[in-house]
Amino acid sequence: MTSWIVCQLGAREHYAIPRALHHSGQLHSLVTDAWVPPQSWLNRVPGLRSLCDRNHPDLTNASIRSFTPGLLQFEVTHRLKKTGSWECMIARNHWFQKRAISYLQSIKQPNNSSTKLFSYSYAALELLRYAKQRGWYTVLGQIDPGIYEEKIVAAEQVKYPDLAPDWQPVPHDYWQRWQQECELADQIIVNSSWSRHLLEQAGVNSNKVKIIPLVYTPPQAVQAFQRSYPDTFSQKRPLRVLFLGLVTLRKGIATLLEAIQQLEGEPVEFWIVGPQNIKIPHHLLQHPQIKWVGPIPRSQVQTYYQQADIFLFPTLSDGFGLTQLEAQAWKLPIITSQNCGEVVRHDVNGLLLPEVSSMAISAALRDCYQQPQKLLAYAQKSNFLPEFTPDTLNQSLVSIKM
Repeated sequence: MTSWIVCQLGAREHYAIPRALHHSGQLHSLVTDAWVPPQSWLNRVPGLRSLCDRNHPDLTNASIRSFTPGLLQFEVTHRLKKTGSWECMIARNHWFQKRAISYLQSIKQPNNSSTKLFSYSYAALELLRYAKQRGWYTVLGQIDPGIYEEKIVAAEQVKYPDLAPDWQPVPHDYWQRWQQECELADQIIVNSSWSRHLLEQAGVNSNKVKIIPLVYTPPQAVQAFQRSYPDTFSQKRPLRVLFLGLVTLRKGIATLLEAIQQLEGEPVEFWIVGPQNIKIPHHLLQHPQIKWVGPIPRSQVQTYYQQADIFLFPTLSDGFGLTQLEAQAWKLPIITSQNCGEVVRHDVNGLLLPEVSSMAISAALRDCYQQPQKLLAYAQKSNFLPEFTPDTLNQSLVSIKM
């Protein structure tokens, strides 16, 4: 049987890849930067609460190697040095790979002919080189659409310099290392056709690229949830539009703010939920149609999905957009761009924007508030789809041939 070694920095996708492999009996080991079981004393330290999600019950009996004390030392050291965010991230990627390789050198060598090493992009180059030396098959998990996504954001920053005056591209060697990762990998997993398209634009060999969508397991509470809409929207009961996630240029916030101004005085209210990485214009801070919620605990997210009328995801570029699956689980219709994972079926469970523009967004929202019955029809078709389940992920991983 094939034996997989997963080297994962962070808790991306709630450990979906190692969970699927462990479930099928193919996971040799998970190598990760931090692993904090629920009973760990670290969960009781207020400043370390971000580590509380660094575990998963599905992996309780899996072989896991982590470097939690080393990670804490790394973070404290770079915080004292006041290392810049990009520099710190790159240093963390190097630190993790060095630790992971040291561990891999100490384990009994699995059968070269049936071993696959998986690692996520930007923290994989040294790992892929090491795996090649041992004769292992290498799989790169591409977390975003790569360098052309940055070019899209750079163009947006030129268009809206006042919203993100401090935005900077990553260092050039970051992309050089990424291109080497793509060359070394035997297989590259992306989560959407959009990602594959931008990788091909960057010169990545399309024969290596395999699309495997993100997966999501809805909470039990969604089964009993019923969504309803008023007969008409009004100033007293406006259309409640949810924007949830990072408030950044990449997520389409500049275009959304323009659309809000085009909808002034109309029965539409915007809830902007998530960390704000832009400089909000003064005249919009107190805008009567905008609720700037800011970051919230993960436990409160479902409340906004339940109470909103529609989920707006006008991203300029996204590897997938997991929030789409979360919204669908709560039977929440979606308005989205076409530059992300394929979840929305146009005019079935939501609307696909023909382009990411303020005119397209405002037109879609007018269509929704003027025809509440269409929203109800979309909600009734907002069912969680089988192609986004852990079982489907496992089948896709098994289908990767050496």
